[in-house]
Amino acid sequence: MNRSEILDPRELGARTALPESTVRRLLKGGTPPVETVNERVCARIKALGDAYLARNGGRMSDLAAAVSAHLEISEVWARAVCDGRKIPNVTHLHRLVQFFHVDGGESFFTAPADEALNRVLLPTLRQLEQPQQDPVSALLDRYGVKGADLRAHGSVSRVQLERILEGVLRSVAPEEGDPQQ
Repeated sequence: MNRSEILDPRELGARTALPESTVRRLLKGGTPPVETVNERVCARIKALGDAYLARNGGRMSDLAAAVSAHLEISEVWARAVCDGRKIPNVTHLHRLVQFFHVDGGESFFTAPADEALNRVLLPTLRQLEQPQQDPVSALLDRYGVKGADLRAHGSVSRVQLERILEGVLRSVAPEEGDPQQ
């Protein structure tokens, strides 16, 4: 990894729903812009909505209809929320977390910009400071698996599970006599 991959303001902006200019300012050690919680929530929902539309190639009316159904509100209200003109209540905020599949719960929308950026950067920092020692955990992290239940629940036998784990370990662990050990 190089610095520009980890600290790409555009990517960090997308992961935090912060403006790229705010991310750049924070990365340079500056302070975040002064904003109220309501302004923050509206701006982040709008950013997520815009990203959703860009990703899916849809129109605002499509997004408003989907949000309306998910939040059980009128399409007019849903459009105003997605446009960043109306503030959702706590229940709707919780459902928006689910709709947009964001990490961090409701605080994704309400946390100050510096906290939002830290939430995204701290896992990477921890990984760089203390690289994974467990090859299975490293493999799971590599493929974006957040958790795995490796106990046998009848779906595979103990022998099958041991073979799976042995194959995983062999594929990531250095072999004896390997000069890269």
